[in-house]
Amino acid sequence: MSALPAISVVELVRSFGGVRVVDRLSFAVAPGEIFGLVGPDGAGKTTTLRMLAGVLPPDAGSAVVAGCDVVRDPEGVKHHISYMPQRFGLYEDLTVDENIRFYADLFAVPRAQRETRAARLLAAAGLAEFRNRLAGALSGGMKQKLGLVCALIHTPRVLLLDEPTTGVDPISRRDFWQILYGLVREGVAVLFSTAYLDEAERCHRVGLLHRGRLLACGAPAALKQQLHGAVISIVGPEPRRLRDVLAPAEGVNSVVLMGDSLHLVVDNADRRLPELRARLQQAGVAFETLEVTAPTMEDLFVAGVAAASGE
Repeated sequence: MSALPAISVVELVRSFGGVRVVDRLSFAVAPGEIFGLVGPDGAGKTTTLRMLAGVLPPDAGSAVVAGCDVVRDPEGVKHHISYMPQRFGLYEDLTVDENIRFYADLFAVPRAQRETRAARLLAAAGLAEFRNRLAGALSGGMKQKLGLVCALIHTPRVLLLDEPTTGVDPISRRDFWQILYGLVREGVAVLFSTAYLDEAERCHRVGLLHRGRLLACGAPAALKQQLHGAVISIVGPEPRRLRDVLAPAEGVNSVVLMGDSLHLVVDNADRRLPELRARLQQAGVAFETLEVTAPTMEDLFVAGVAAASGE
């Protein structure tokens, strides 16, 4: 990887109607790295990507993308990046090939280079046999993959992806990530925003975003090791009742409902396990297992939100 970051963001700020949507945001992304900007709707992910793409000016702070100062030269950065918004501008009355040709012409990609790169990207996306199909006739997942192919046809140095896998089927999502890993091997920097915490595990590093502020930033495994306290998993037939009984217990820092189980982040597992067990028995709430477990990104995010709310 290059010593210089492909994306450098320092104290970036943006407000709408007096509400600060991005709040002094700072992070960096290296060439050949996938950085996940992870958070729920309204966290500031789309606003951040739009500023980095030169589409939206920041109120304060600085951002350099692919060597271009986005604040001073928002138009200059557009020659070195690809920005794929949530609703990518495919032309549904054009075929797959025609859409690719259109975007290649926008970026003045030579024909020979276009054909070679398009064939490789279409094969990676599983779309090679659909080159003559109208884009409007593709499934949602196939449209997203076509959008990625169009975004990559001019070989950008930086790829900005705004929740590209939302609503995409598992097979298309797998193909999508395989393409991204191939780009990383070519030295492309990828900034990937998502509301899916499980996708954070696929990134080299992540920034957990809440109300425009970073709760934590680093490699997923390293972040989970930094979680203060321990995670206790409880499985039972009435998970919501388990939550209602255990959430107010002493030493419980945060609670995550996960299907038929509950994850509690507690200050001390050895001390709290018998206390929680006794609390459930006293309340007459049935449970099958109650044990210490490995933390997840969801545990980390919820614990971070709880800590930030207590500031």
